[in-house]
Amino acid sequence: MAALCGVTISVGQAQSATTEPQPLTRDQAYAQAKELAQIGAKLFLDPHLSGSGQISCSSCHDPINAFAPNNDRPVQLGGGDLHQPGLRAAPSLKYLQNVPQFSEHYFDNEDEADESVDNGPTGGLTWDGRADSKADQARIPLLSSFEMGNRSADDVVAAARKDGYLGELGKVLGAAAVSDKDAAFNAILLALQVYQQDPATFYPYDSKYDAYLAGKAALTPQEQRGLLAFTDEDKGNCSSCHISERALDGTAPQFTDYGQIAIGLPRNPAIPANANPSYIDLGVCGPQRTDLKDHPEYCGLFRTPSLRNVATRHVFFHNGIFHTLRDAVAFYATRDSDPGRWYPKRADGSIDKFNDLPERYRANLNTDPPFDTKPGNPQRLTDPEIDDIVAFLKTLTDGYRPAP
Repeated sequence: MAALCGVTISVGQAQSATTEPQPLTRDQAYAQAKELAQIGAKLFLDPHLSGSGQISCSSCHDPINAFAPNNDRPVQLGGGDLHQPGLRAAPSLKYLQNVPQFSEHYFDNEDEADESVDNGPTGGLTWDGRADSKADQARIPLLSSFEMGNRSADDVVAAARKDGYLGELGKVLGAAAVSDKDAAFNAILLALQVYQQDPATFYPYDSKYDAYLAGKAALTPQEQRGLLAFTDEDKGNCSSCHISERALDGTAPQFTDYGQIAIGLPRNPAIPANANPSYIDLGVCGPQRTDLKDHPEYCGLFRTPSLRNVATRHVFFHNGIFHTLRDAVAFYATRDSDPGRWYPKRADGSIDKFNDLPERYRANLNTDPPFDTKPGNPQRLTDPEIDDIVAFLKTLTDGYRPAP
């Protein structure tokens, strides 16, 4: 066994399936991980792994756009005919390396000696936390009827064999790793997982804010004001969920607490599934996630994403309801003080607030600042402060190069 890049790999040196695998040295293990990542990178870009033969992982997770969609559609189109709409906005795949496995009761606190704080549902990949590894996450789009559109894992394996990937994987992992269809599919998922653990590609920590924390860059006055409003508990209070400080061990901030939270976004009529009034996306309690469907206390909760590279996004939140970063920030500031700005009106002229979350689940909504005002009250953030926070968030984009 070799533990590399946060991935535990059970492997042997390339040999016959009847030979007992031998443990790898550290150097061999890292060399193997490098080879797996190279195969995974090719798989990630290959449209032949889809049912249509025309879309790849990178079609929805564009490497040049922080591994998120490079368009402003709230959901992407896929399936065998490339006309099947998704149900949620495709998230970025960057900065997922430290996401913990999903737990209904996650105990954590800044004081490492105090484990009494129950943060509730936390962790997991995808918007509802139902995947605990990048291999599990990769399985979902490969087999989804409205994403890559394969009818079964066998289709994926057949396409990979045709393009020569099974031979490459067999040389790296040993013949046993591709000896049958199930093993071969798992080897494909493993390669995709190892690729997504490449630090230089998926978590380089080279934004302006990282340079600022290292003392190699200075924030502009507006960016500095934005940081202050971002962290001020009486203003944006953003850092309560999107942690902006280094961890106790000195590691760079991830800009997420990995939690699941309900904020009551407006229903997005641009999502085709929402044309059916009985369809409601409730996040952790379903319908895409099924194991927690009997937990009403989880309905309306979605994963808190990292805000790194958020300024590169074209749509925001799990339903892609907003198309500008400023609107996303302004929603937080005015959801409760000016709900008519975001929610539609009913026939009687009243505001249909929280129109995408049934009333029986609204006790799950977050009411911490800035979500603690009433209509007509001053908004927590002024318009200039919203602009300042947007300016600060732009410092979280990867690829910053300090001027000489």
